[in-house]
Amino acid sequence: MSRYLPILAWAPRYDRNVLANDLVAAVIVTIMLIPQSLAYALLAGLPPEIGLYASILPLVAYALFGTSRTLAVGPVAVASLMTAAAVGKLAATGTPDYLAAAIALAFLSGAFLVALGLLRLGFLANFLSHPVIAGFITASGVIIAASQLKHILGVKAGGENLFEIVLSLAGALPQTSPATVAVGLTALAFLFWVRRGLKPVLLRAGLRPRLADLLTKAGPVAAVAATSLAAWAFGLAEAGVRIVGEVPRGLPAPTLPPFDLDLWLELAGSAALVSIIGFVESVSVAHTLAAKRRQRIDPDQELIALGAANLASGISGGYPVTGGFARSVVNFDAGAETPAAGAFTAVGIAVATLFLTPALYFLPQATLAATIIVAVLSLVDFSVLRRTWRYSKADFAAVSATIVATLLIGVEIGVTAGVLLSVLLYLYRSSRPHMAVVGLVPGTEHFRNVDRHKVATDARVLSLRVDESLYFANARYLEDRIYDLVAERPALEHVVLMCTAVNEIDASALESLEAVNARLKDLGVTLHLSEVKGPVMDRLQRSHFLQDLTGRVFLSQYAAIAALDPGTARLARAAPDGLPPDSSGGSQAPSTALAVL
Repeated sequence: MSRYLPILAWAPRYDRNVLANDLVAAVIVTIMLIPQSLAYALLAGLPPEIGLYASILPLVAYALFGTSRTLAVGPVAVASLMTAAAVGKLAATGTPDYLAAAIALAFLSGAFLVALGLLRLGFLANFLSHPVIAGFITASGVIIAASQLKHILGVKAGGENLFEIVLSLAGALPQTSPATVAVGLTALAFLFWVRRGLKPVLLRAGLRPRLADLLTKAGPVAAVAATSLAAWAFGLAEAGVRIVGEVPRGLPAPTLPPFDLDLWLELAGSAALVSIIGFVESVSVAHTLAAKRRQRIDPDQELIALGAANLASGISGGYPVTGGFARSVVNFDAGAETPAAGAFTAVGIAVATLFLTPALYFLPQATLAATIIVAVLSLVDFSVLRRTWRYSKADFAAVSATIVATLLIGVEIGVTAGVLLSVLLYLYRSSRPHMAVVGLVPGTEHFRNVDRHKVATDARVLSLRVDESLYFANARYLEDRIYDLVAERPALEHVVLMCTAVNEIDASALESLEAVNARLKDLGVTLHLSEVKGPVMDRLQRSHFLQDLTGRVFLSQYAAIAALDPGTARLARAAPDGLPPDSSGGSQAPSTALAVL
């Protein structure tokens, strides 16, 4: 039971000190989560109370099933944007059908994650590379910030991508509300200052670091309180400032998603994307925080935990949730020691839902928009383009495609384009594996690339190192490469395939090796293998290849050279620079030439 209920592992050791630390963390995260929940529900196109509903039962569910001690789940910006993009295609914002579709999306996401966890299929998330995720989050952050400008300006605008949003905003500029702009810009300036400048001021004033942190995280709450008070005192609603209005008071009633097969089929693809992206980000954050305390998490159990959180969100009238980066870091820094901190946070949100919602009536929507903009701009990181360009052009292509497609087409197409391009580039690279002609480094038993090192080779022996597993996509490339190298060497007698990096040989590659063996035999050249791994050898022994092989299988590449070219092998006992250089810049020994390229 402890495998599926990690709470059974830490609950017996729960004591008063751990309780105190978890309660302090819960207070800080609750203060941070209340305005975020309201704002992210607005981003998702849902009533603000839905954000609060999605921050109660999901936290309790994760506390029961989660393996991370500090991951804080709840509504997040990217999942909210993806919810709006998915549900907006099926229903109009603000309608009961829209809310019903959002609930169904949460329920589907939860079921999808739980199924992946039970089947231990967490590896599927590996197809979302981190550069692609970074590019997607950066582009999504830009879209989210742009989408909230309509609330800052007090105009009606929309769009699913940056191009549509900018055009819509440009057309609506004449209807800008000066009072709304004043509230929005003031809130933005205050929140940016709080994020960067408040803590140093508090520390210089002599406050303890933890108290300074608490007051800094309470910045959005202060903005909410101040602008709500101003809207009430100065009648800003009559001046054109849109306010939240009446927020239902009380806990969410249990509900079930609409059992509409057509709706579920239309939401299935979006649910899969929301689930996998949320899982990848959650596990990345959980791994990072766990490593700082020398703890471990179970990715497959995390799938179940996040799935349970989404199911809990669905049955409590919420929408998809996942682990939040900033929220989890705050939870970690505040001293949370167990997932119980999340459950205590849920209690805090429930209390707010019961008693504080009347105070939100005069809250300007521009304040919530400012909260979202400040939060998501910290996720925007275009430096990923520079880093990937310098390190890997293939990753740069995937990141660029993700960013461009997300900005110009939409979030679902953007992440799909990034994943597909990443997979295609991987298949292309693996279909043309790196194969190096190697030679013996004098004075050692090591073999290195003739193009990179000063090594000893023999015209009668070709040593070829294959740096990739052999499968159907690169089998023909292997054949062509060997034939080309053999054609360049008229004195060749032996070909040795060095299989250090070969972890698998599938049926197509086996047929290619059989064809190579037969053709080399016709040419009077013997084929050998060296350093074949045990699992690969086990499979080869179940075929006729080893019986038909013209040469031998050597335990090491040095053993192969010692048997086929004793003159070169003797260099292992010589000093690396102990041979006189020849006129070509290399060195010579009997029947041996040093290749320096």
